[in-house]
Amino acid sequence: MALPTSLHEVPGIGIDLVEISRFGEVLDRQGEALLRKVFTAAERRECEGRAQPKQHFAARFAAKEAAMKALGTGWADGISFHDFEVHSDGKGPPRLQLAGKALELVEKLGLGEAKLSLTHTGESAAAVVMIRVPDAAP
Repeated sequence: MALPTSLHEVPGIGIDLVEISRFGEVLDRQGEALLRKVFTAAERRECEGRAQPKQHFAARFAAKEAAMKALGTGWADGISFHDFEVHSDGKGPPRLQLAGKALELVEKLGLGEAKLSLTHTGESAAAVVMIRVPDAAP
């Protein structure tokens, strides 16, 4: 994959920062209802299997928010949390998979893949999402 050579190749960048303790408080209050609303079954299994589940849920929440910012849509046009799924197998960087209305929008606009970077400390989780324009055909 070639690096972008101009800002025209990067149509959208989004960033989000989540306080893990605050997210944990909301999760404690809303419980399973929040988990079902925000996270796919695969994401729930992956996070619940970790030593610090709230930290991993918070990072994925940040990723979904950052992805909506990168698309420039927010909640418009029926976009939902489930349109963005974070996969992390521990063997490489996390991946952001698009589905539903978000995928339809990316395809309609002729955009390329979404790149994701996650980081967290004991207090905060952050995500950056960059959506690329696909490489032009020769």
